[in-house]
Amino acid sequence: MRWLPLALVSVLVAGCADSRTVAIDEVPVAVESPVTTSDASTGSFAVDCGRNETRHLNADNMVIAPGRPAGAHHTHEYVGNRSASAASTDESLAASASTCPGGDPSSYFWPVLRLTDRAGHDEHQPGGGVHGNTGEVLPPSGVRITFTGNTAGQVVPMPRFLRMITGDPAALTSGRGRARWTCSGFEDRHTDRYPECEPGRMVLRTFEFPSCWDGRNTDGPSHRAHVEFPGSNGVCRTGTFPVPRLRVRVAYDVPAGRPFAVDSFPEQLRDPRTDHAMFVNVMPVELMDRVTACLNTGRTCA
Repeated sequence: MRWLPLALVSVLVAGCADSRTVAIDEVPVAVESPVTTSDASTGSFAVDCGRNETRHLNADNMVIAPGRPAGAHHTHEYVGNRSASAASTDESLAASASTCPGGDPSSYFWPVLRLTDRAGHDEHQPGGGVHGNTGEVLPPSGVRITFTGNTAGQVVPMPRFLRMITGDPAALTSGRGRARWTCSGFEDRHTDRYPECEPGRMVLRTFEFPSCWDGRNTDGPSHRAHVEFPGSNGVCRTGTFPVPRLRVRVAYDVPAGRPFAVDSFPEQLRDPRTDHAMFVNVMPVELMDRVTACLNTGRTCA
């Protein structure tokens, strides 16, 4: 991987700051009108795994770079599994303590957000300043995890140890990002740029995960081909099966007027489009069956 000198990265980031931000009231309201069939699974299941109060942070990525400490080249924030790291295995994850209730040691993680006008605790460490991610890590004010059903039919349980990624950490160069930023009170507007929120409003990041599974694999060489998003009508492609749809929303109290940026690979210049998240399902089979039944019977559960 070819990295740009850190000094040049700083200049480029500063130079493109205007194009990377947008006032939230300038973002158009999203028009979303999903069609729900009579067979739809209309329930929802909320999971409260906290907001990483214990500050579980590392520069690892056990999905894309297993066994490689600091293999992410940026710092991740975790909720759920307390032991998640590059060294994690299915067995170690299943045996770990968790911030999630109900004996659920699943792992949810995403790049940290930083205030960029001051030095961070890892200014000279991998994942931080060594990889161009300078600034003070801003803890989340809230994390909301929700599983919902499928608008076109019933869902089947996710297999245990299913690994998923949403978004593209290389979106600046690939153009395939799924970043979704907004502000509290403006949830009907979303953008792939850093939002400028009104005073008192929180910055929100929403991660929507794919929900059509190939029925066989829990991972693969690309870490993507075994799961995909349904069509615009909610239907999963032939040969794939609808599973509970995971949404993670992370909220931040960003001090008024303070610049912020997400961690990224060095060559991705902390572009907001590179926002992404990972999930490893370690729910016991009985719990995943409860989630699935809740969704398929149209209930609201937690």
